[in-house]
Parts: sequence; structure tokens; C-alpha cells
Amino acid sequence: MVTAGWDWESGEGLLGVDDPAEWDAAHERGAPHLGTAVIGLAFNCPLAEASPRILRAMRLPDRGQRGFAFTAAGTAARINGELTPELYAALRAEGHRGLAETAVDDTLDHVPFRQLPLWFKWRKVASKVQDKLKTWWSEASYAIEDARKAHRR
Repeated sequence: MVTAGWDWESGEGLLGVDDPAEWDAAHERGAPHLGTAVIGLAFNCPLAEASPRILRAMRLPDRGQRGFAFTAAGTAARINGELTPELYAALRAEGHRGLAETAVDDTLDHVPFRQLPLWFKWRKVASKVQDKLKTWWSEASYAIEDARKAHRR
């Protein structure tokens, strides 16, 4: 653990935070950049230790730092191939939009389908169907445009 590189005021070095107790102390004193630091915890700590801090960071008053907390959840899904039940619940509560959209996408991409909670399974299926419909729509649009161009000649 190297605390010398952590600057809570500027945010410099906080992606290297690897001590949950250090994050807890910074949270208690109301330090800025807690969302940035929780990404560091997602990278450097076991999921069970990072998860409660990610959840707390998701409730920070600063929208930007809350956004980083959702990034941390997505990072945790990428690294661990799973999330805690509490993180799944927090992402579901936020929905597949806004701050949580990328975190939900990361979860859908990096957690095996059989391990996903039901809501995430539905999101994965719905996303696949939407993607397929968009592809078909694009292909049909291109075919129609090509036919129009051919007809004009």
C-alpha cells in the first residue's frame, strides 16, 4: 500500500488506492474524488471489500463522482466476472440508462449469462433483440436506397 501517491484534493494517484480503510477515512472526512478512488478499489481489492464502498460512492452528492462509482461497478464486473447481490440490485434500481448504462453493459458483457440475476438476463435478451432489429432495419434501408439509385439510372 502506497499512500504517498494519493492526493485526495486533486485526485492524483487515486486509481491506485488499495486500502478500503483509507477510502473509509476519506469518506468520513468528506474528501473529494471518492468516486475516482473507488475505481482504484475495484481494480486493487477483492470484490467483497470494494463492493460496500462502491455502493456508498453511488450515493455521493456529486453527480460526477457518482458516475465514477458506476464505472467502478462495471470495472468490478469486468475484473471479477460477477458482482455482489447488492451491486446487482443497485444497478437494477438505476436501470439501463444514465449513469448506470455502461456499468450494466459491462455486467452483461463480462458476467456469464447463467450467473446473471433474472433482470439482467432479460436486459441481455432485450439488448440482443434490439441490436438484431437495428441491423435488419439498417440492411433494409440500404437495400431500399440501392434499389432507388438503380431505378433512377
